[in-house]
Amino acid sequence: MSHINTGRVVLAGLAAGLVMNVIDGTVNGMLLAAQWGAESNALNPGLITKAGTSSMIGWIVMDFLAGIALVWTYAAIRPRFGAGAGTAMKAGLLIWFVIHIVYMSYCFMGLYSLSLIGASSLAGLVAALAGAYIGGMLYREDQPMATPAGAKA
Repeated sequence: MSHINTGRVVLAGLAAGLVMNVIDGTVNGMLLAAQWGAESNALNPGLITKAGTSSMIGWIVMDFLAGIALVWTYAAIRPRFGAGAGTAMKAGLLIWFVIHIVYMSYCFMGLYSLSLIGASSLAGLVAALAGAYIGGMLYREDQPMATPAGAKA
């Protein structure tokens, strides 16, 4: 049984997180920004202004951590499902589901509209799958050491 290559999990996870940040930033920070602003200010006037840069930094860090968790999950399930894009997609779906089921609670509590959370979650699915693909393609297990010629294995 092979061991998880922690260094590759981190590197591939950061690459996955970068892809996820680009997609999430484009959708939530640009395309849905007005709706996020309107609904947040209806919830708490000035909330977007108060949250400011710290909120943006938090979301960026969250995507990088999600990317690392995604690649770790891929590495963990690889022995069972095999290496490749299909297994990476399974890992991406799992991480997306766990993260976005929490976001759906914002709707159930009446904090944000289903249309906003649904659009953001759909973009999150695209981000998770794209990140999983990149992370899965970059991840490699430790290579076994070659046995010198003439030595017993």
